[in-house]
Amino acid sequence: MAFIDYYKILGVPKTATEKDIKNAYRKLARKHHPDLNPDDKEAEKRFKEINEANEVLSDPENRKKYDTYGEHWKHGKAFEKSQREQPPYQSNQQGYSNQDYSDFFESMFGGGSASSRRGHGVKFKGQDFNAELHLDLRDVYTTQQQVLTVNNNKIRLTIPAGVENGQVIKIKEKGAPGIHGGPNGDLYITFVINNHSQFKRVGNNLYKHVDLDLYTSILGGDITIDTFTDKVKLKIKPETKTGTKVKLKGKGFPVYNHDGEFGDLIITFNIKTPTDLSDKEIALFKELQKLR
Repeated sequence: MAFIDYYKILGVPKTATEKDIKNAYRKLARKHHPDLNPDDKEAEKRFKEINEANEVLSDPENRKKYDTYGEHWKHGKAFEKSQREQPPYQSNQQGYSNQDYSDFFESMFGGGSASSRRGHGVKFKGQDFNAELHLDLRDVYTTQQQVLTVNNNKIRLTIPAGVENGQVIKIKEKGAPGIHGGPNGDLYITFVINNHSQFKRVGNNLYKHVDLDLYTSILGGDITIDTFTDKVKLKIKPETKTGTKVKLKGKGFPVYNHDGEFGDLIITFNIKTPTDLSDKEIALFKELQKLR
């Protein structure tokens, strides 16, 4: 049977929480509901796929089987039972010979006797692997190369700039070996992006709070601020209030898989109230108070 990626159908990563899955299902179910798309066969088909994906991923036990066995998740218990009952062999990583797999899967999906099937096992895709790659936010500002070691195999990986926290990418056929000449499983890498910078990232945009002294906020002036990669000079308008925002176009984060495209940097100003005033400063503020 063809592999159905239920995570892709719901548009969520493999690390999605139950709440994420529930919210994604509700949103898509409303969008593709047959009552809202009469005579639309494609919407009806999509609605069925969404419901099927939700039935599997919203059930913790079924989701665990699906993550482990992929398209064969419904036969997970039978496969595990076979593993427990078969005598151990040393011919491959799982502890079973290819012939043992052949007998098990052919008896499940049909075929002749074990003796007549020898050397003609059913091709079966290898198990998928899952791995996490921890990086810092500054690491993914530019495209870089990484060498990963997965099950003692070194895999050279190009990480495009702009990868997001929780994003999952698939590397084809870098999972477990297939059975009887079947394709290898795939490798799914989940990115864990740690942010130790002074910026908050939301999508492709960066956000930063900048303090302004009271006098510059009232009278205006020039200040220099740090962006993610350099410094820029900003002109402050007189009577700038706390909460005022300034957008610096193109000073945000790189757009994933779009070379040369960047989000924006959003600056929010906070007005700092002066403290430890001198007697003269207090007197001047009192004069201002009288004028107001």
